[in-house]
Order: sequence, then C-alpha cells, then structure tokens
Amino acid sequence: MEDTITTTLTDRYDGGGEPEPSDSLRIFGAVYQALREKAGFTQESLAPEIQYSSHYIASVEQGRRLPSKTFVERSEEALDAGGVLRKAAKYLSRRRGFASWFRVWAGLEEQALNLYTYENRLVPGLLQTEAYARTLFTQQVPPLADEKVEAQWAARSERQQLLRERQTTAYDFVLEEQLLLRRTGGAEVTRGLIDHLLDLMAGLRHVQIQIMPLVRETHAGLAGPMRLLETPEHQWYAYNEGQRGGLFHSDPKELSVLHMRYAKLRSQALTPDDSRSLLEQMRGAL
Repeated sequence: MEDTITTTLTDRYDGGGEPEPSDSLRIFGAVYQALREKAGFTQESLAPEIQYSSHYIASVEQGRRLPSKTFVERSEEALDAGGVLRKAAKYLSRRRGFASWFRVWAGLEEQALNLYTYENRLVPGLLQTEAYARTLFTQQVPPLADEKVEAQWAARSERQQLLRERQTTAYDFVLEEQLLLRRTGGAEVTRGLIDHLLDLMAGLRHVQIQIMPLVRETHAGLAGPMRLLETPEHQWYAYNEGQRGGLFHSDPKELSVLHMRYAKLRSQALTPDDSRSLLEQMRGAL
C-alpha cells in the first residue's frame, strides 16, 4: 500500500457519500469466489478454515472490502491458490487510483481495534442523528437527487451499527464545541443531536467523546481533521479529509506525527465528565 494516497474528488466521508464498490475490488472478489468454489468451499465452510467470518468473506467477494494481508495468506493456503491471490492483492494495494481510498477506510473501520477521530467541520458520521445527516445531504452543493439522499442515509445508518455491534473497539472522538454552536439544521436538530451524544456517552462505555472548548489559546489540531485506526493485525492507518478530497496514510513517520497531535488534542480538550457537563449546558440553552 502506498504510504500516502490522494482520494478522488467525490471521496467525502462524514459530510458526503458513503462507500460504493470499485471495479478493481469487484474483480478481485470474483477471482476469490471462483477459487473458493473450485476448492469446494462455501463461505460458511471456509470461514473456520481461515478464521475469518463468512460476512468478511462475502464482503471481499462483493468488492466491498480491501482484504487484509492475513486474510490473503490464510486463503492462499486453504484454497491452494498457487500465489494468485497474493499477487493480485499486492497489485491492488499498490496500484494508485485503483479505487476510492475513503471506501477502503470504511472497510478498515469495520474491523478496527481502535478508532480515533478529531473533527472541526461537522459531527462525524458514526455520531450523527438522522435529522442531522439528512441536513448535510440535502444541503450539498451541487444538490443530490432524492433517491441518492435516501441511499446515503440508509448506508450511514447501517454503518452506525458498528458502535453497538463492536463493543471491543475503542471509539474516541474529539469534537469542536463550534460544531454544536453552529446549530446545523436548526435548534431542534441540534437539540436532538446533543441528546444523542449524551446517550452514547452514558450508554456505551467503549465510546469516549471529548469537547474542545471554543476558547483555547493553544491548539494541536489547527491543520484540520484527522482519523486514526488500528487493525486486528496491529497496523495503523490515517485518513485526513479536505474540501475536495483526502489523504490516506500508512507511512509510519506520518502516523507518528498524527499520533502526537491527537494525544495533544486529547490533553487540551475537556475531560469526558466536563464535556458531558458542557453538552448539558448547551442543551439547556436551546
């Protein structure tokens, strides 16, 4: 995988579209399916052989997930693939522009052990309410068709299930106070959003939310939003998004810088308890 990859102009994450399959990963998935069937396996029977779920296998075959190195190596042995999968996966991971790297990030997100998010533009997609998300979709420029809005919300709603399904993943968020002061969608939408954040903080012990106060004389996140995650193979990746695209990082040097910045951000933000108190005060002022 290249150390830094620039995403395409349409690769917007929490404020824009949800991931869609790419041709290259579809092709890899079709090859994988053919090898699996030739070897006499169903997705269910192959799962215990390679110690990956049938859902994971289906996602790879449908072109919705970038296969991990461990997945490829175990599949090579189980399917007696003769190096085909290993070579194909290496080509996929190094071919610049082969797919939407923000979609690749979404696939990694589904298996992450740790997921760190700092946002100064909008509330991250995993934390959005339906009303807030629909506000973002309907206010996009250029505008989306109604059916696209519905499709985007359906995909986002499904993705949000990660917070409740993956209870062993540590989700950590640092959000700017201004995201709520802006009142995107109006007071009622903001009120519902704050209630939702408070419910998550109270009900999900693996989810931590800290608020960066509006007045902060020193700030480690002035360069923009960032996301960091750790895979089951203990590899770290980062995704940084801008106005018309983003950057996918795997370079250890870049990741080290982002880790230092995120650690500093957490120390500069309000504690979780103080963040909860601030949210309650903001809720009462609406």
